[in-house]
Amino acid sequence: MTLICLVRHGETEWNALKKIQGRADIPLNNVGALQANACRSYLSEFKWDVIVSSPLKRAKQTAEIINDALSLKLHVMDDFIERNYGEIEGLTLEERAVMYPDFQCPSQETLEEVKKRVMKGINELQRLHPNKKVIVVAHGGVINIILSVLSNGRIGTGKTGLSNGCLSHIHYHDGVWSVKNYNQISHLTTAVR
Repeated sequence: MTLICLVRHGETEWNALKKIQGRADIPLNNVGALQANACRSYLSEFKWDVIVSSPLKRAKQTAEIINDALSLKLHVMDDFIERNYGEIEGLTLEERAVMYPDFQCPSQETLEEVKKRVMKGINELQRLHPNKKVIVVAHGGVINIILSVLSNGRIGTGKTGLSNGCLSHIHYHDGVWSVKNYNQISHLTTAVR
């Protein structure tokens, strides 16, 4: 069985301001660093074989903090980069609702494009690391798409909120991916939730 722990990166200033982040390369803020440290403390209690990160700074910083305790080779995979939100990037949710009430945002990467890219990455990890335990540090939009695909839409995109620093687990067994749990935050103290 291949197990993947999906880690949402720690908080950034844009997360705190509820701005649409997408491909903007925003670093962790102080709370985000604390969340990444909490992930490191928790995840270091288990054996892991591989750690992977999105190429964006907030995910790489989170992965590097976690990896301080694991000392694994950090792999960066473009498949797990956040969705390109086009012209709405940097807007707050309220601003987006006013400017684009029909959610038809110019130059935005489609959900189908993201789904294809992200699931290619998940399947590649299973192919390269069968029966291993893998950490993937990525983004809320990416993780929600994975959860949606694997649950046939019962959870994930449009239905599931994911906290910064949360953990979600998926596994591949007998040729089938399934969701074990999602948005786990018990490892985060109330100060960093």
